[in-house]
Amino acid sequence: MTTTAPRLGTALARLLILAAALLGTLLAGAAPASAHAALTGSDPKDGAVVATAPKEVNLTFSEQVAMSPDSIRVLDPAGRRADTGEIRDLCSGSIVRYGVGLRAGLPDGTYTVAWQTVSADSHPIAGAFTFSIGAPSTTSVALPDRTAGGGLVGALYGIARYVSYAGFAVLVGGGAFVLACWPRGASVRPVQQTVVRGWLALTGATLAMLLLRSPYTGSGELSDAFDLAGLKAVLETKTGAALTSRLLLLGAAALFVAVLFGAYARRTDPKEKKDLSFGLGLGGTVVAAGIAGTWALAEHASTGLQPGIAMPVDILHLLAVAAWLGGLTVLLVSLYKAPSVERSAVERFSKVAFGAVAVLAATGIYQSWRQVGSWSALTGTRYGQLLLVKIGLMCVLIGIAWISRRWTQRLADTKPTGETGEGEEAGEAEEGDEAGEGDEAEEREEAEQNGAEAADPERAAQLARQRAAVATARRKRERDADPERAGLRRSVLTEAAVAVVLLAVTTVLTSTEPGRTEEEAARGTAASGPAAVPDRPVDIRLPFDTGGVDGKGVVRLSLDPGRTGANALHLFVERPNGKPLDVPEIKVALTLEAKNVGPLPVAPDRIQTGHWSASGVQIPMPGEWRIQVTVRTSDIDQTTIEKNVKIG
Repeated sequence: MTTTAPRLGTALARLLILAAALLGTLLAGAAPASAHAALTGSDPKDGAVVATAPKEVNLTFSEQVAMSPDSIRVLDPAGRRADTGEIRDLCSGSIVRYGVGLRAGLPDGTYTVAWQTVSADSHPIAGAFTFSIGAPSTTSVALPDRTAGGGLVGALYGIARYVSYAGFAVLVGGGAFVLACWPRGASVRPVQQTVVRGWLALTGATLAMLLLRSPYTGSGELSDAFDLAGLKAVLETKTGAALTSRLLLLGAAALFVAVLFGAYARRTDPKEKKDLSFGLGLGGTVVAAGIAGTWALAEHASTGLQPGIAMPVDILHLLAVAAWLGGLTVLLVSLYKAPSVERSAVERFSKVAFGAVAVLAATGIYQSWRQVGSWSALTGTRYGQLLLVKIGLMCVLIGIAWISRRWTQRLADTKPTGETGEGEEAGEAEEGDEAGEGDEAEEREEAEQNGAEAADPERAAQLARQRAAVATARRKRERDADPERAGLRRSVLTEAAVAVVLLAVTTVLTSTEPGRTEEEAARGTAASGPAAVPDRPVDIRLPFDTGGVDGKGVVRLSLDPGRTGANALHLFVERPNGKPLDVPEIKVALTLEAKNVGPLPVAPDRIQTGHWSASGVQIPMPGEWRIQVTVRTSDIDQTTIEKNVKIG
């Protein structure tokens, strides 16, 4: 019998067109929102030079964060703590700002602000910047090179997160596949093992995440995973509560699995089995939704725009993923380990998968709008780029699913048209008789082999190898007896392979700063003014020798912020031993030879011994500027030193 692959119907085509139009409308009309906090400003600003020591350092974030006593640390040029360690909550309305007080009497020099906290969607964020009091100086503080949530602990936490998603999909999707598509599968050993392994994977990954949470958001040291104080602190957080709730719900899931593969699998009365199936379906759905809710309550969906809508949508999204990919996994195991899986079961799963894809499309569009927000963020941020990869993989997966539907249709078409329920029962009875006769023959053969084994151990080993080879060959014949079934296995295997990659991309997305937040943080930084841009002051050293008494030394010059427009100029004159040197006069001139600009004279004012400054030094245009410094150490001893620097 010849068959043709099902074509893409007009209903599906209309659905896809509607989805694309809705996606465009949502992305085009996006409103500002946040998720995955980002630092949007600070006081003092990064690279700023202030004349006197501030009383405190303030940090402003795009959304609420969880602060600890060590979340903000200020270090002096020697690496010592310069802050009081008391975090002040300065939040007001929609402004999220925290500050830390500074100690009194801080000396001049460059100070490092290192901060680390956890955003409201459970992800650690960290950073560091510098500011200077009086003038920039050398510092012994090395900025941290480890990103928040990185290193070995971050890698292990990411693996545990991936395993937890995979375990959830197999556990929930496998149970749904048995109840909704293949009730007989409850008594099939490979199916039981697959679902139980899903439960074990999710439970183990959840425990690992609970232990790794403290070093993941804090020190980054693996040894801190077993620190009881850190674990206690984690349990008091939103993420800790979610992971603990997940473990409790997994206890209920274990009961569900025990009943499904125990009492349900043994039931023979159709009415009793139907009643138990309804109870398992209802209870299983509640437990599965609860487990999915532990992600929704602690991650991206719980913060930012429309959390009241986003969390239920996220739960639906996770359940749809589990129904499709988890069911696909169990179907694949069934096709390889239990080739007798009924064609009707495959057809029912095809319908379930189609419904799951429809739910995924609807919820995915909403999540994309909420987390991306604009077309520019879709291509210009890492989150948007990963989302495009995920969409591409989804399209590939849907394409392979259509091929699987073709093989499923062929399986249905090959069923004899005159086949009835009575015929099926008769066939099953006949198969049972044949199986009984086969069992008797196998028992006789086994008894004979046991006698041979007792007499000759070497013969026993040979017979064992033969039995294993015969069993393998029998399973292979069963798998290859139906070409359509073999084609379906290959198609489903390809689907599963793509699904593994898709799940990995999804896992990375959950720990990536959403595109909407990244763009909002960039806008906030730009709106805070020119001083918020990460420019560095021009900082040069110019040795000099006027030839007279105390005629040798070094001029340290700082031009802040070191770009076009108004700049603050600071000059420090030092002896060769580094001590301040007071000179009668010092002058500065700036020249841009490429544009025939200058020399522009600057007459700095003396602030204290060895320190001169001038405010409002105008740099009219960017380019390679020549800075000339004239130093006079006596009435007749003076010299001019110069250096070319790039400004702007």
